[in-house]
Amino acid sequence: MLRVLTLSTLFPDHTRPGFGGFVERQTRALAAHPDVEVKVVAPLAMPPTALARRHPAYRALAALPLREEWDGLDVRRPSFPALPLIGGRINPWSLWWGLLPVLDALREEFAFDVIDTQFFYPDGPAAVRLGRRYGVPVSIKARGSDIHLWGHMPGCRGKIVAAGQAADGMLAVSAALREDMIAMGLPGDRISVHHTGVDQAMFRIQDRVTAKARLGVEGPLVVTVGNLIPLKGQALVIEALRALPDVSLFIAGRGPDRDALGAQITACGLQDRVRLLGALPHAQLPGLLAAADVMALPSASEGLANVWVEALACGTPIVITDVGGARELVDGPAAGRLVERTPEAVAAGIAAVLGNPASQAEVAEAARGFTWKRNGDALYAHLKQLVERRRQPG
Repeated sequence: MLRVLTLSTLFPDHTRPGFGGFVERQTRALAAHPDVEVKVVAPLAMPPTALARRHPAYRALAALPLREEWDGLDVRRPSFPALPLIGGRINPWSLWWGLLPVLDALREEFAFDVIDTQFFYPDGPAAVRLGRRYGVPVSIKARGSDIHLWGHMPGCRGKIVAAGQAADGMLAVSAALREDMIAMGLPGDRISVHHTGVDQAMFRIQDRVTAKARLGVEGPLVVTVGNLIPLKGQALVIEALRALPDVSLFIAGRGPDRDALGAQITACGLQDRVRLLGALPHAQLPGLLAAADVMALPSASEGLANVWVEALACGTPIVITDVGGARELVDGPAAGRLVERTPEAVAAGIAAVLGNPASQAEVAEAARGFTWKRNGDALYAHLKQLVERRRQPG
């Protein structure tokens, strides 16, 4: 039996049900393996004082149970102190320190064989120190922003490189992200590509006319799904819609850009064609994506976005920027278009797909190999190899 400790600051909870949902689904796929037992530690970054934790931004997080069963997984949610502005630089140390009593206690009842780390920063540097403490191998997975964002933050890049050089193994969500990691100085011989999965029974082709009718939409529909932050580029899609007069746009997600996007929609006179849906439960995304003619997401950077694969599995082509693993999915016109990160290019890409649509079945073929079982089996093989290698003499 392979005993796995999954460590991730990116994991859903009752206040943020979609936060790191792909980590949860990957972990459930791993736990479904007959030779695996998994415990999850999902640390919460919190202000260092009790008074600050009463702030509305943290009050709900502070009220979360320290341990609970989450969709069949045994999850612990310890907090660690994080300071505004300077916290990023010291969070690996703070996380490590906050986890010590939790993992010391867990170790007594669950002698984990390996630490499976699901986000590179600050999780990775902390996990490496914990691996040394408990004498177990450590795997760190890179997902995109942990490399592209934190890897360029002062005081953080060196910690990422040191953790990667010390880790027993690493995973990257795309071949392109693996190359970016190698360019940073991480050892390529320890980095494997580990593609995401998608629930093919949930994200599937539906009758598009019927799906649109459920949403009250007629005519071409574009959707974009992601956090409302500048990196995702929702503002570019809104601007692109000015050149697409018969097209409606639904934007799903929450984040700090919501008010600015709402103001942009009003300023462009697009209130009748653009809707901000807010954050949707994951169970509602298949219906939204299946109704769309195009899923557009002109991100500044990505690893390999789950929503790309989910849209394709629904038979919906994607219009995205040439970032991360985009070329690993969009390898022909049926899957969509790769475009420059400008409103004009986004509009042209959407128009090209709408003007020459592929069949939904042809689109869905691009996502056929992305399953959670395949993802879980690959993760099991990776972690088992690290454990066996550590146990070899010498």
